[in-house]
Amino acid sequence: MTDRRPTLYLSRLLPDPVMAVVRERFQLVQEPLDALPTPLALREGLCQADAAIVTLGDLIDAETIHAATRLKILANYAVGYNNIDLAAVRARGLIVTNTPDVLTDATADLTWALILATARRIVEGDALVRSGQWTGWSPTQLMGAEVSGKTLGIIGMGRIGQAVAQRAVGFRMPVRYHTRQPNAATSFPCEWAYRSLKDLLGESDMVTIHVPLTPNTHHLIGARELAWMKPTAFLINTARGPIVDEGAVVNSLKIGIIAGAGLDVYEQEPAIHSALAELKQVVLLPHLGSATLHARVQMGLVCLKNVQAVLDGHPAPNHVQ
Repeated sequence: MTDRRPTLYLSRLLPDPVMAVVRERFQLVQEPLDALPTPLALREGLCQADAAIVTLGDLIDAETIHAATRLKILANYAVGYNNIDLAAVRARGLIVTNTPDVLTDATADLTWALILATARRIVEGDALVRSGQWTGWSPTQLMGAEVSGKTLGIIGMGRIGQAVAQRAVGFRMPVRYHTRQPNAATSFPCEWAYRSLKDLLGESDMVTIHVPLTPNTHHLIGARELAWMKPTAFLINTARGPIVDEGAVVNSLKIGIIAGAGLDVYEQEPAIHSALAELKQVVLLPHLGSATLHARVQMGLVCLKNVQAVLDGHPAPNHVQ
């Protein structure tokens, strides 16, 4: 009997609850692996599919998009979609979707985990205890920075930026924010004050980034911007790596221009600047922003909802182009 289910290409293995739905509703081009496909494998998979779910690590260029003539939708398993050539998408008439909302809380929570871990030297403390060299409590041991009552600077006030700001209430932190459309933020609490980027960096004790990666935000934070920060301030990035000039961060940390950094994303993932791992005042995570079971399952279900809508001839709920 002929299998009439539409053909789906998955570039990566997704959580079990999502895979159960996939196997019920679709034919798979091939069994997905828990590793990035090669560019050739990615192109071959997309060319054989009616629909595809891809991840932020899959770089989908114009040549691939125009070669995949059967493909109707690329469902990106992420909020951002800078991994896809959008000009080629528009020329080809291909639908691209993303997964907003469902990872907001997970990413905001992780941002706060990095703020606290960096300021209070949590990773260094853990390493000291595990090393067997801890000799007991000391008045001068691993002294960190206060978080409560300090000024929080947020670059980008979309869903995640606002969720981060809401969590600042419990820490009695005044919030300074920078966004491209300050006049559109009239509904924000009066405790959240707009600042220019330079003023935000100069006033804030903790600076956290929540803008998408675009040509305008590439290296938004570089040597000049880091020099505007307080020498006691911390930089947190859970957005996209290339928004920050990694080399400039390394130099700023080495000479004390800023006090520390918490990074979940990098310019050339999975590679990082060679000096970052040598700096104790940096907390480094392997891109865990949305890494909760709930968020990752919901991201997959949102992708499937978009795929099903397009294949059924309906508008995609999360169409980005």
